[in-house]
Amino acid sequence: MSQVIALDAHRQARKSEASKAEKIVAGNQPAYELLSALPGRVRCKVPALYRSAAFKQRIEERFAGHDRIATVSANVLTGSVLILFDRGHDPAAITALLFAVLEEVAASTDPVRSDTSAAAPSHPLRARLRQLIPHRQAQDVQPWHRLEADEVLVALGGTRSGLASAQVQERLKQYGPNLLPEATLRSELGMFLGQFRSLPVALLGASAVVSVLTGGLADALVILAVVMVNATLGYITESQAEKTIKSLTGPVQPFALTIRAGVLQTVPAAELVAGDLLVLAPGNTVAADARLLEARRLTVDESSLTGESMPVAKHTARLAVTDVPLADRDNMVYRGTLVTGGQGLAVVVATGAASEIGRIQQLAGEAQSPETPMERQLRVLGNQVVWIAIGVCGGVFVVGLLRGYGALQMLKTAVSLAVAAVPEGLPTVATTTLALGLRNMRRQKVLIRHLEAVETLGAVQTICLDKTGTLTLNRMSVTTLYSDAARLTVAGGRVLRDGRELDVYSHPGLRRLIEVAVLCNETEINGHAGAQVLNGSATENALVHMALSAGLDVLDLRARYMRVRIDYRAENHLYMSTLHELAPGKRLLAVKGSPNEVLALCGFTQHGGATEALSDERREAIRDENERMAGEALRVLGIACAEVDAEASMPENGLLWLGLVGMADPVRAGVPDLIRQFHTAGIETVMITGDQSPTAHAIGRQLNLSGSERLDILDSTHLETVEPEMLAALAQRVHVFARVSPSHKLRIVEALQRAGKVVAMTGDGINDGPALKAADIGIAMGRSGTDVAREVADVVLEDDNLETLIVAVSQGRTIYANIRKSVHFLLSTNISEITVMFGAIALGLGQPLNPMQLLWINLITDIFPGLALALEPPEPDVLENPPRDPAEPIVRAADFRRILFEAGTLSAGTLAAYGYGVARYGIGPQAGSLAFMGLTAAQLAHAVSCRSERHSVFGAERLPPNRYLTTAIGASLALQTATAFVPGLRRFLGLAPIALIDGAVIGAAALVPFVVNEASKSRVRRTGSKP
Repeated sequence: MSQVIALDAHRQARKSEASKAEKIVAGNQPAYELLSALPGRVRCKVPALYRSAAFKQRIEERFAGHDRIATVSANVLTGSVLILFDRGHDPAAITALLFAVLEEVAASTDPVRSDTSAAAPSHPLRARLRQLIPHRQAQDVQPWHRLEADEVLVALGGTRSGLASAQVQERLKQYGPNLLPEATLRSELGMFLGQFRSLPVALLGASAVVSVLTGGLADALVILAVVMVNATLGYITESQAEKTIKSLTGPVQPFALTIRAGVLQTVPAAELVAGDLLVLAPGNTVAADARLLEARRLTVDESSLTGESMPVAKHTARLAVTDVPLADRDNMVYRGTLVTGGQGLAVVVATGAASEIGRIQQLAGEAQSPETPMERQLRVLGNQVVWIAIGVCGGVFVVGLLRGYGALQMLKTAVSLAVAAVPEGLPTVATTTLALGLRNMRRQKVLIRHLEAVETLGAVQTICLDKTGTLTLNRMSVTTLYSDAARLTVAGGRVLRDGRELDVYSHPGLRRLIEVAVLCNETEINGHAGAQVLNGSATENALVHMALSAGLDVLDLRARYMRVRIDYRAENHLYMSTLHELAPGKRLLAVKGSPNEVLALCGFTQHGGATEALSDERREAIRDENERMAGEALRVLGIACAEVDAEASMPENGLLWLGLVGMADPVRAGVPDLIRQFHTAGIETVMITGDQSPTAHAIGRQLNLSGSERLDILDSTHLETVEPEMLAALAQRVHVFARVSPSHKLRIVEALQRAGKVVAMTGDGINDGPALKAADIGIAMGRSGTDVAREVADVVLEDDNLETLIVAVSQGRTIYANIRKSVHFLLSTNISEITVMFGAIALGLGQPLNPMQLLWINLITDIFPGLALALEPPEPDVLENPPRDPAEPIVRAADFRRILFEAGTLSAGTLAAYGYGVARYGIGPQAGSLAFMGLTAAQLAHAVSCRSERHSVFGAERLPPNRYLTTAIGASLALQTATAFVPGLRRFLGLAPIALIDGAVIGAAALVPFVVNEASKSRVRRTGSKP
């Protein structure tokens, strides 16, 4: 019997428990003993630590500053080490790290001595695990794919029964745990210094230097204050964002299935060593690089390494070619890839940093948060504004000289104006908004695994919804049977025919149907009679539950018919089969799957307890019943069996047809309303399912997937024959895709993308992996989802509540809108400052604002109100507008026209106040004070106006309150008021006392532009465009 076949017999064997205490022994005494390993907490007994201050000091020194560790406490009285860490990290990885450090400390510390004079290693604990672990020997690197399977086993010192425990411990000590090297995060200092590496900040720095050279030390200090405030805010938000993003990442599957000393067991992936036998089954993440020994229809998703979106079929034959690319090594599996189908057995050839993905991570160098498309747009926009500001300020300088102002005076003014014109807060706005968006979504149980997904969510145009487990509860229950040409009902655990209960034991055909359904089944039954727990898929659990309710002893049945082989459902055959011991030289073949495919394999049926040939009439009757059951939104399976010879896999004369099983899977509560909300938000909904067309059509009608249109459904059985261009055209009209395979899901997503759609794909199963990876946004279920789905998804719904998806879309749209609001505010107010200065100088009215006043306005009105706008709550109609075009720039041409209009009203109000001051007081501080106060108040009022592009404060609908903006404006107004009443501050800014009538003029300069800008929003709503 092959190892793969034997694996099934091992599945019921005991599994190793990660929570059990384990000991690392040196000589006859335990060097250290793991007492507990729980989420967020690991405790270890270390006898050598008892009364050893040196040992305590070196342990705590090694962990000092480690980003994954919160607290390390080494107790010399109890001889134990306690580590507290983020619950998002794997306890097994932390344990392996602790053991490695303890070995290093033990090797460098005399356990007998308690003084601190013992020699200590010269290097501190580093972030990279490969540098933490004292590898005494590098792992052997060979072209394993070019060797025969048995040659690989011999080279690694392994056997077909697996390594012994002593061999595993020796290799762990020799090579270290199977942990990837961690990329070093940027230091706190490096993150802070990074805030100064931008073109806007460079311009500000140059301005400060020019101010110092021209005698404006105070100006330079104010400029530096502006830079430092922005740098501090940027550092705080960026560091929080990095911590948030890092906390979202981590290994999805920390355990591996392996055979050691002939026993199948589950071990932490960190404990795998070269030579281990790795068992591969659907849904598993490959935990180490390995050479295949056996493969049965094995397919692996290697997109994380090769970028190839479709799963790769694997085999065991050696590859004779010398230079074989990684993507073509079909007899190898690699760490981090995902098993999508079939099963296999492989021998581990490389672990940790020696694996392919480990080498990639070592080459990656220092890790940084990726720049999202939005951040890139803002960076480019900021740079463009810098060059425009330089040009405009140069123009102001030239005009001033032509008007007769001194060169030094105009140089100071131009420099100050350049500082005021530069929106240095743009990067901070983006970082803050995205980081807070991540936190808000996490509070809603929406886990964002990639930062750019936050902004893409707001642009989603089509959502492809996987039916089972996403739209439905994936809680199957058998409701209908079709056996011996009769339709039966299952209710309350009883099988009924025309309302009368049937005794299963009195109907051999029905009993055989139920028996085969639970034999061709992987559900495990735990517990005892009356308190049995089923562990398996929803479909197979439903079949077992039906059998138990009907009075069958499933455990006894499986004991009598021991399973010796299993062939999983695959893309080229939509059925599963199992082989069972029957009698000497005979075996029972049990089959269940797609009714039409199973029926095609059958040549016989049963009638009245007798076996007879399956006639065409009976076949047609079975197909009709299948259609009826599917039309009732039932998931239908065909069941068949055959007695075969020991070596046969499929009888030549066909299987014996037993009947149909129909199962109901209830739609999740709230899903129909959710579909309606998607349609209101302008998002199209498409259901993708492997169910038959009648079942899919019934569910589609129930959910109203087509809205007010006709429901169009496409049977995807032969989808691979459709040309890509034709499929792209079809995909835009179809609401339901039925009979879909994994490759079909991928083609459907790609077809919608080819049609220009931004596509989100939801899923929870292994077969959803390729499509989730290819979609613009892959959305997986957190609880019921498989490792494959969660690993490749961009978004994970932690509580499986699909309704939180509309919250995520709302947040995505709000985040993008808030950044636009901040940009809108910063550009319009900065342009108004330039316009006021340029207009007054060009008209010969002097300089309304001195350099210090310009810098003060920049400090008071730009930073905090701009950030507060980025924290706006969602607008009431955020889900009543269509999705944005992902290709559009963050500042469109229409936006720029609107910005110029608003900047013009602000400038006009300020120039009017200044003109009044010049007419009354003449050119000087008195008139300049009116311009200074008027412009500052107008800009703060404009922050309120920028809360919405469409909703006016004069409208009936009120926006939700923004306490951040209220606080920012209140604080800024308080500081601005202080400039009029605090003598020292007034002198510093060059202000004159303000009379009562002057206060009214300042109020009008602020209020009139606000009213004009708010009133003009009604035109924006009517026309859908901006002035």
